[in-house]
Amino acid sequence: MSDDSVKIIEIKKSVYEDNNKEADLLRSELKERGIFLLNLMSSPGAGKTTTLAGTVERLKDSYNIGVMEADIDSDVDAKRIAQTGVESIQLHTGGMCHLDAGMTRQGIDELEDKKINLVILENVGNLVCPAEFDTGSVNNAMILSVPEGDDKPLKYPLMFSICDVVLINKTDVLPYFDFDMEKCRQNIAVRNPDAIVIPICAKTGEGLDEWCRWLSEQTDAWIAS
Repeated sequence: MSDDSVKIIEIKKSVYEDNNKEADLLRSELKERGIFLLNLMSSPGAGKTTTLAGTVERLKDSYNIGVMEADIDSDVDAKRIAQTGVESIQLHTGGMCHLDAGMTRQGIDELEDKKINLVILENVGNLVCPAEFDTGSVNNAMILSVPEGDDKPLKYPLMFSICDVVLINKTDVLPYFDFDMEKCRQNIAVRNPDAIVIPICAKTGEGLDEWCRWLSEQTDAWIAS
């Protein structure tokens, strides 16, 4: 049998290429509409929703914020964010462990009539799949919690390499865990020397003002350009 007798289809490559094109198109459309989209990622339990709630409280008087909560099932997080007074919708992924650009577009379309200019996507809790798919966001951010360990940047290189900001959450429990902040910064720099690292405690609010200043600067620059 000859080598060309069987047709081989590189499905994974095709899926990624198609998604990247869709993501670039979505970003272009968001630019025209003056909407900044942030993709927020982390593992389950790292504190995404608590961090997001604190972020919304600090920025909701400055921007018309819409939040998209992605999850395999349930609407717990969307209900929690809705209590802050901003538009919040739940995106069910149908069992998938990530969002792609097409799914993100569906969420953006639901917010179309709300005059939103800052959209925050809380991606599915996972350090692998969400990093593989461009959602069409302007910036990517992730949360690493102290209990997860300072070696996570070495174990999940792609996630850390695509993020513009890494928030190191739960600094209030640093005395109780073998977590070296400086070593963590170094490990992140190995994967992404341009990543901004901001230690925070979503529970107490420590570091959230610095994080919100960065997000405001990025949002304003995107909308104005």
